[in-house]
Amino acid sequence: QVRMVESGGGLVQAGASLRLSCAASGEAFSGRYTVGWFRQRPGKEREFVAAFRRGDYTYYADSVKGRFTISRDSAKNAVDLQMDSLKPDDTAVYYCAAGSRIILSSISRSESYDYWGQGTQVTVSS
Repeated sequence: QVRMVESGGGLVQAGASLRLSCAASGEAFSGRYTVGWFRQRPGKEREFVAAFRRGDYTYYADSVKGRFTISRDSAKNAVDLQMDSLKPDDTAVYYCAAGSRIILSSISRSESYDYWGQGTQVTVSS
């Protein structure tokens, strides 16, 4: 069983930065896993934010491209999400997820992922 734990959420003002981290037990962040970040904004469905795939390939939702950066920290067995230039519209619960059999065309679909963390709240005030 893979266990994933997010950390780093909080309350910040618009324009500030936050760094989320997703730590995993087991082999979740070995090369064969794709790790993604999703978020659920108030009153909306869960949506894709970013993903990290073997070969160090990264993928982003258009809404965060250029502001968010996903990266792997092998020493910590974690995948981080650096969020810069935050906007009030980024307010959400952020989740990390992992899966081992995700094809590229499905990388942004939450149902493609097998393991999920409990989520961390990010609130951006205007």
